[in-house]
Amino acid sequence: MTRKAYIFMDFDGVTHPWGEVEDFRCLPLIEAVVREFPESRIVIASDWRMLFSMQKLVARFSADIRPQIAGATPHMLPKSGAELHGLREREAMLWLAQHEANPREAAWCALDDAPGNWLTRSRLILTDFKRGFTAEDAEALRRTLNGFRNGGSTQLEPGVSSLWERYIA
Repeated sequence: MTRKAYIFMDFDGVTHPWGEVEDFRCLPLIEAVVREFPESRIVIASDWRMLFSMQKLVARFSADIRPQIAGATPHMLPKSGAELHGLREREAMLWLAQHEANPREAAWCALDDAPGNWLTRSRLILTDFKRGFTAEDAEALRRTLNGFRNGGSTQLEPGVSSLWERYIA
């Protein structure tokens, strides 16, 4: 059995270009990759999670993908402006701590258009906020999920600071 791989997913700038019609036009491309990896689970890491119910968020996805949605990250309030840097990743690490027996070993990646949300850049598939998720991003997600599936390391590279150790452990 292949272990789960988590995709922490933003919406604006990923599922559709930021600042344009919120039509989720890029979501079918994301879903196409997710269908290739039934072990993958989507965790919503978008500000939309604070505006809409989980039921409404899940309804944005195709019916066959909905069972692969594992939830949404918790909302953490930063105490200072400096704490905004890496905030989404800290929220993701907290979610993993709440849902995985061994969160340090969890296979995860993020789809986001804002690099400052994620300090672990090797796990980030950075989209262009003007275009949203593209075919090139789909290939990057596919490579990442294949790496997890084939037993690729989920450990951080040497020298990469661990948000897990700093904020969660």
